[in-house]
Amino acid sequence: MEVVTVHGDQELILRAGHLFEGVRDEFVCAAVDLDTWSRRPAPNRIPTGLPVRKLFTPAALIGEPDRLHLRQIASKGVRVRISSSPLPYETIIIDRRVMILAGAATPTGRQYTVTTAPTLVGGVHALFAAAWDAATDLDAYFRAEIPHLDPADRPVLRALADGLTDQTAARRLGVSLRTYRRRVADLMTKLNADSRFQAGHRAGALGL
Repeated sequence: MEVVTVHGDQELILRAGHLFEGVRDEFVCAAVDLDTWSRRPAPNRIPTGLPVRKLFTPAALIGEPDRLHLRQIASKGVRVRISSSPLPYETIIIDRRVMILAGAATPTGRQYTVTTAPTLVGGVHALFAAAWDAATDLDAYFRAEIPHLDPADRPVLRALADGLTDQTAARRLGVSLRTYRRRVADLMTKLNADSRFQAGHRAGALGL
């Protein structure tokens, strides 16, 4: 096989799923977000302990479930980095000998190109390596995201965590109801949260 084009996940699994069984040295993936073929159940035959690198754009961090997933796979030894540069929809390279390129999602499924052509695989792997070197490790990216909280923000955060009503929290903090609600709004802005629940969840994820 030099270059093969397939349509849809099922055809890719049938035509290329076996390639994962032969992974020996390295598995790398670059993708815009977590809607990737390599995350689906069928290809999960990568040997334990194999060097795995995954590169994503910040779009992979939009939802809390996705952020948690990345933390989980990183805790299991997968190296994850976040790239500020544009990335293809999804690129998978196995042992520098097989490459899978995914097109955009369509109502009838994605189109995939699978190739073993050494020149193509080597060239794209070199591009991946350059993007990887310029990207930020997941932990460092999360640390850079941590907002600065003023001393007055901490009691508000604790009140939210305790599930207090606004009236009770305001009395605890010794401020007016209006002032308390303004502080809650300011805290939500700092945490880039759309709701109080999301603010509490995000604060917990950031270790605040």
